[in-house]
Amino acid sequence: MLGPPSSGKGTQAVRISNHYKIPHISIGDLLRDHVDRCTEYGKKAKSFMDNGQLVPDDLVVEMTKKRLAKNDCKKGWILDGFPRNLTQAKKLDKFGKPDVVLNLFIEPTELIARSAGRRICTKCHTVYNISSNPSKNEDVCDQCGGELIQRDDDKEEVIRHRLEVYEQETQPLVKHYVKRNLLKSVYGGGGIDAVFQRVLDAFKH
Repeated sequence: MLGPPSSGKGTQAVRISNHYKIPHISIGDLLRDHVDRCTEYGKKAKSFMDNGQLVPDDLVVEMTKKRLAKNDCKKGWILDGFPRNLTQAKKLDKFGKPDVVLNLFIEPTELIARSAGRRICTKCHTVYNISSNPSKNEDVCDQCGGELIQRDDDKEEVIRHRLEVYEQETQPLVKHYVKRNLLKSVYGGGGIDAVFQRVLDAFKH
């Protein structure tokens, strides 16, 4: 799954996962899980995260490789948040070559508006949006009853910076996968159901 911050990658990845019965692997969630469980990977990653630094490519690659080796990934998988750059993409080819790369694209102004309304469950990490996909009870997760919060990186000044970083590092992946005839680009604007239907249509062609 490729696409800028707040393009709906996580939301659509969950739907694709349920539809095709294959695991959705969010690298952000994977990192947090390792940190919470104080694994060897988690301890190494936390030292970088606590200092406001990006987790090194080699560490993220090793975590991803180990996750894709599990039994539930034998029939397929969906990667969300990886690869983020060409270095990671080339390493992924060695242990988990993708069949399809889905690229969600959307206007920056809409991305910023989405980010401002996004809320995430502190327990199960389900994603909501106060305008397009609200929870039934304000600030309470429908799935587990956990508290819904706005992440610091969903604030406007932060999202603008993240979009700049995306253009510099991740956008070149689009060209990389176009050359290999793996990329399917889908417009990520509008309702969640409409976007999902576009995704399914793209997979048919």
